[in-house]
Amino acid sequence: MAQGPHRMFTGIVEDLGVVTFTKIRKGVQLISVRSSVAADCAKLGDSVAINGVCLTIVATDHDCITVEAVPETLRLTNLGDLKVHSKVNIERPLAFGDAIGGHFVQGHIDTTVSLLDRRPDGGAELVRFTTPATFTKQIVSKGFVALDGVSLTVIEPDRDSFAISLIPHTKKSVTLGSAPVGYRANFEADIVAKYGGSPNPHGALTPSIDQLRSAGFALDENR
Repeated sequence: MAQGPHRMFTGIVEDLGVVTFTKIRKGVQLISVRSSVAADCAKLGDSVAINGVCLTIVATDHDCITVEAVPETLRLTNLGDLKVHSKVNIERPLAFGDAIGGHFVQGHIDTTVSLLDRRPDGGAELVRFTTPATFTKQIVSKGFVALDGVSLTVIEPDRDSFAISLIPHTKKSVTLGSAPVGYRANFEADIVAKYGGSPNPHGALTPSIDQLRSAGFALDENR
């Protein structure tokens, strides 16, 4: 995951990048991605979300950026599955004053979930994934999840799985649009559900000021 100041995302993918190079060097995976959006004004040390993973840019070259993924990141995400020509979701971090188009996404992946089934639903498509056993309380109907960094609404959750709906525009704009059964998607639970389900230091099952601040929220405590 990215080091340095914490960045936030919204789960609105800006571009489908293409992997141009990937290899392990000194125990760290280097991944180069071609994306005019990601490379636009990119500087060394900037953060970028690739398939929902917050990573640090370590090199730039015209319309390509290079990031590093450490072993812990590879264990928790699908970045180790990437090959040359793989497509990846790209989102730059929020800037002050930007609109929140999806929900607050940290870029800290919890685990991966497997694609179980896809079926038409009118003009959209319902795509069902496995539910991680430790996150059943955070996956609720009409709640948020981030899959490969895409902000999505939960539909028809049960004990073992949940579905999301992909409209035609989203299908052609993100990795999940063409993902086959068995595909492993990066999963990040909604931080409000995650912190709201953990007792705060005073014992209440609501997020404390410190928990919200550590999740990336800027709070006006005078209101």
